[in-house]
Amino acid sequence: MYPPVTLDALDIMLQKRFKEGFLSLKDLPHPSTFKDMEKATERIVRAIKNKEKITIIGDYDVDGVTSTTLMKLFFDEIDYPVAWIIPNRFRDGYGLSANIIPRIEGTELAITVDNGISAVYAAQLCKEEGIELIITDHHMLAPEVPEAYAIIDQKQETCTFPYEEVCGAQIAWYLIASLKNALGIKIDMMPYMELAAIAIIADVMPLRHINRAMVIAGIASLSKSQRPAIRAFMEENGKSELTSEDIAFFLAPLINAAGRMEDASHAVDFLASANIYDARVRLERLMEFNRLRKETEEQITQYALNKARREDEVIIVEGKEWHEGVVGIVAARVARIFEKPCIVLSENEEGLLKGSGRSYGECDLFDIVDGCRAYLEKFGGHRAAIGLSLKKDRLDAFRKEVQDAYLRANVPVEEVDTEIMGELSFSEISFALTETVRKYEPYGQGNPRPKFISRNVEILQADTMGKEGEHLRFSLLQDGIVIPAVKFKSKALYHEGDKVTVIYTVNENHFRGKVTLQLMIDKIR
Repeated sequence: MYPPVTLDALDIMLQKRFKEGFLSLKDLPHPSTFKDMEKATERIVRAIKNKEKITIIGDYDVDGVTSTTLMKLFFDEIDYPVAWIIPNRFRDGYGLSANIIPRIEGTELAITVDNGISAVYAAQLCKEEGIELIITDHHMLAPEVPEAYAIIDQKQETCTFPYEEVCGAQIAWYLIASLKNALGIKIDMMPYMELAAIAIIADVMPLRHINRAMVIAGIASLSKSQRPAIRAFMEENGKSELTSEDIAFFLAPLINAAGRMEDASHAVDFLASANIYDARVRLERLMEFNRLRKETEEQITQYALNKARREDEVIIVEGKEWHEGVVGIVAARVARIFEKPCIVLSENEEGLLKGSGRSYGECDLFDIVDGCRAYLEKFGGHRAAIGLSLKKDRLDAFRKEVQDAYLRANVPVEEVDTEIMGELSFSEISFALTETVRKYEPYGQGNPRPKFISRNVEILQADTMGKEGEHLRFSLLQDGIVIPAVKFKSKALYHEGDKVTVIYTVNENHFRGKVTLQLMIDKIR
């Protein structure tokens, strides 16, 4: 099924992912290519000159937190006082909503970051309160668009910005660049790009075109950053430089944990820390939130797996007062386990079901659920991730309609894992291979780290590792060659002497000055 792969063939396959070539920062489009960017810029400049009260309204995920921090730091740098709000997931709901309007009374200009494109009712309330509104967002447009002074969202039909898949923090970065030009001031945009790079990775934007260029530049800057929050994070994790994987698997979950478990304002405070002492204290708080998040997520995942109807095309599970902050992660875990899209809903005291969905494979979950809006109270998101709420008495009808919509969508079933580059013999695993792989970093959405498959592999040794034995460590043998391997988050049982097929990525393990090759196992068959 998978052809043998050579180094030259691998190089050609990876090259084909970048039809536009490797772009650099000089290829970034001008801010004015965004619809309403100049209009928004002119209005903000006027507000600054007239000393109006400006309020930034963010969101509680990594993209929303970094977008809010970007705007706060910019206004701090130009010494203009602004208010900022990150809605509380549990009390306020998502983004610009009716719940937070009382908290922004007296504001003359409100600017949303990473939200607002679906806030039709809240925008109307802003107008009634005499609050002028600028929306900056990157999500899909609903059939009805809010009334606002300016809307910057690359998914608007009349927007000429050439890249559709960018995140909220990138748009905030572009707004800062536009304001810098309009105000005629000199500021270094690279420290802002550091935060935008974190959001690009965390919000799983495709790591191609300008996204790749911004991430590479941002990570290089992060590794030598003097930002106290980044210094504290690197110090805590013993890092001398950062990679995209460090951000995706360690930093992003920490930033996310605050909003999931309590309030995302803690994450803004951390990123905006003015000194290393404050940063260390705030980092410890985020780490505690993350510890609690992991425990809660593990518990609810087990409940969800037990309740799942495996025969459904889209898994939909609900539970009484499941922690709303982790249902999105649980949906992602269940989707990976069943290899199907998944929606996880939590029922509150009023009988309202609120939750999140995560897609799988080629399924456009937003498009499928978008056709079922009639059953929903609220809905938003994008192809891979959605947020929604509905009344409990509509759940059965909604579940049926989603299954039907999935079948109508004719989602292509990928029998072949497209991330597997081919069959690799252990004799081909070398530092030349990892050098070729490194040329096409950073890896992530749209540019997945190359996976390989090897058959007729013998397990020489299989041991548990980790504090609670939650990971596995192997010695694997093929054609006289022994290679160490690791499989994370698995408690499956394997026996010495078993002959298996392994799907994996190849990793360089740096330990005490010595570099060795090891396999990071995805699946064992």
